[in-house]
Amino acid sequence: MNLRKLISGILLTATGIAMSAQDGSIAYEFLNTTSSTRIYGLGGINITTIDGFLGSADQNPGLLGGEMDNQLLVNYMRYLGDSNFAGIRYARAAGEYGAWAVGIQYYGYGSIKGADENGILTGEFSPKDVSFSGTYAHDITDRLRGGATLKMIYSGYEQYSAFAVATDLGINYYDEERDLSLSFVAANLGGQVKRFRDRYDRLPFDLRLGWSQSFGTLPIRFSVTAWNLTKWHLPYYDPGDGTAQTEPTEKDSFSSNLFRHLIFGADFTHSDKFYVTLAYNYKTRTDMSTYSRSFLSGFSLGAGLNVDKFGIGLAFAQPHTGATTFMVNLRLDINDFIY
Repeated sequence: MNLRKLISGILLTATGIAMSAQDGSIAYEFLNTTSSTRIYGLGGINITTIDGFLGSADQNPGLLGGEMDNQLLVNYMRYLGDSNFAGIRYARAAGEYGAWAVGIQYYGYGSIKGADENGILTGEFSPKDVSFSGTYAHDITDRLRGGATLKMIYSGYEQYSAFAVATDLGINYYDEERDLSLSFVAANLGGQVKRFRDRYDRLPFDLRLGWSQSFGTLPIRFSVTAWNLTKWHLPYYDPGDGTAQTEPTEKDSFSSNLFRHLIFGADFTHSDKFYVTLAYNYKTRTDMSTYSRSFLSGFSLGAGLNVDKFGIGLAFAQPHTGATTFMVNLRLDINDFIY
């Protein structure tokens, strides 16, 4: 089966599931949380980073390639509150022009006290989501690559459980001479197969465009990622000076909507041995405007070190003063251990 037929089949199946779930509320936002420190350091969503490492294919299956053969990626993230996310992913080359990868990602939200309708405590439970994924990508030309990721998602919240199917479709154009990368991704196509109760919860379907490029001998790759492209209006409330006399005002101007769709990133790439990333996500900062946001709100930082047989990556962000997030990646190049 060629790539065109594969993508067409998955797209039709996932679209059918999504159509049957269109009357519910949007859930499964954890699917938008990256497992890659480099991507997290580039604003949390980035679909154009070319580095030959498995983490770059986290949100764009069109970035997976044979150059990632026999790579193993382990990730851990300390998220908001008591949430902890962890996962593992493995990739292999498939012939001269293809590659596949499989992975599992666990999202745990700590321990929560349960109670019945009368407020009587019934004990504690630990809600969780688990995503099983399989990805295939293929080189269409020497500059164009496309891919698809299929995700099986299990959710368990106390005595309730649900099961969903989602897919990401991505394509990337890369001009190595100009270090120019352009991508398009349709993310989280799909829907629930088994509901929690009597209502469908929709997946966070999204269309995304991305651009990355470095210029001349400057060792910095700039990137802009446009996301949430299925809707233009993304209003938020500005609390003003935060006093009781000030009423929050809704912001829904052209400029605020535009910048709430964009993530700006910079990647210091002086050497293949290490990298440093910095990004600004305006939507994150404005979403936190009604909270005690920190000076770093909206910014994310990342750094990584690559040696012969493995690589390690770190990323940090602080959406507001009460929430500090931290992520670590460990990448193993198994071929280097064998040969």
